[in-house]
Amino acid sequence: MSWSKKDTGDRAERNARAWLERQGLRPVCSNYRCRLGEIDLIMEHQETLVFVEVRWRSRHDYGGAVASVDRRKQRRLTQAARHYLGRHPQQANRPCRFDVLGMEPDHDQEIRYHWIPNAFYASDH
Repeated sequence: MSWSKKDTGDRAERNARAWLERQGLRPVCSNYRCRLGEIDLIMEHQETLVFVEVRWRSRHDYGGAVASVDRRKQRRLTQAARHYLGRHPQQANRPCRFDVLGMEPDHDQEIRYHWIPNAFYASDH
């Protein structure tokens, strides 16, 4: 059976959410969309609100999954996070961070998780 890109992305996000829950994070929202961008997962880690970008790569070309979150993608994520916080003012005073969770198959086709908490910081630009 062949999976579409969307199906593969949806499966990766479900796996990522379950994996992050096992690491102690609690889900708040999935696939938050606005005109400025999309946030794959919004989770809580203790008192911190965590905006998570999930990246699946079936190949290791071009630096792998984590390396694919470039400056342009980071800017779109921070804009979407600001939009979310504007729509949810009760969350706006909480500490926030941006995590990246890269997922790639290893040689045995088992998923390898590469989690980078505080992967980048929001800038004012």
